Amino acid sequence: MTETATKTEKRKLVQVRDMVKHFPVDNSADLVRAVDGISFDILSGETLGLVGESGCGKSTVGRCMLRLHEPTSGEILFEDEDIVKLGNRDLQKLRREMQIIFQDPYASLNPRMSILSIVGEPLKIHGIGNSDERKDRVAELLSKVGLDPKYMMRYPHEFSGGQRQRIGIARALALNPKLIIADEPVSALDVSVQAQVVNLLQDLQNEFGLTYLFISHGLAVVEHISNRVAVMYLGKIVEIADAKTLYENPLHPYTEALLSAIPIPNPKLKRDRIVLEGDVPTPINPPSGCRFRTRCPVAIDECKTIEPELKEIEPDHFSACIRNDGYDEA
Repeated sequence: MTETATKTEKRKLVQVRDMVKHFPVDNSADLVRAVDGISFDILSGETLGLVGESGCGKSTVGRCMLRLHEPTSGEILFEDEDIVKLGNRDLQKLRREMQIIFQDPYASLNPRMSILSIVGEPLKIHGIGNSDERKDRVAELLSKVGLDPKYMMRYPHEFSGGQRQRIGIARALALNPKLIIADEPVSALDVSVQAQVVNLLQDLQNEFGLTYLFISHGLAVVEHISNRVAVMYLGKIVEIADAKTLYENPLHPYTEALLSAIPIPNPKLKRDRIVLEGDVPTPINPPSGCRFRTRCPVAIDECKTIEPELKEIEPDHFSACIRNDGYDEA
């Protein structure tokens, strides 16, 4: 591989800076602080895994990046252009470069539309090709995701969950995007089908040079597909690192607890579980200081008043915990 190609692969395709998304609460002055000031980069050609418990803000991050939700504040740079500032016409052009695979393969496909119409709809909206050319493109896409093109005149109810998700993937690929946000794309599928879909996503990434934000709470799946992993808790990113480094040497106690819950595929071996006490606090009124302190097994008094910053503790390994700032745990 040439030096030029290496540099191209490592350029920043997406740069998120201080993204905030607050949702108003009906008949109240309160706000749901779904995403509360996060920053990260996604490199061209890589898969960034985004993990955390349900309700931590993972899906909101992905939807804000596509402006399916309007961010409250912050910057979202795609190829150095801030998409938050784009008008509707420019945003529609950008949609060709950024697509999403939804979590639920049953709810994300219109039951009244044929597969030809579903997969071909992005092409029609963007005025690409005539009807015959779009039909040929749909047939090509279905073949790419492992489905027989002759099924294109069928309707979603005639397919299994795994097949429906393949249709959703074909739709996401229709416009040759650079970035695909995969919002828990396998969580609604059987375990055996999950592996097939994950392998398909990896094959498509290698073939088309795709970049993924892979959102999931399945840590084993994320480890398999991701180059780097970001861990979220209650609207904040608490750790980011290379996947291998994070799984072997987590620096944040929340990450340690999550990894301790991954089953070991050997009945003779047992993992030392870190069982977190209590429930995730409400994002309407998060704890002061460190948001994880109310459940953290190693919290100290300073955690109540100091909100830790996400800092580079080791090369390319970032963590947000005051233990990393030299505070005495005792």
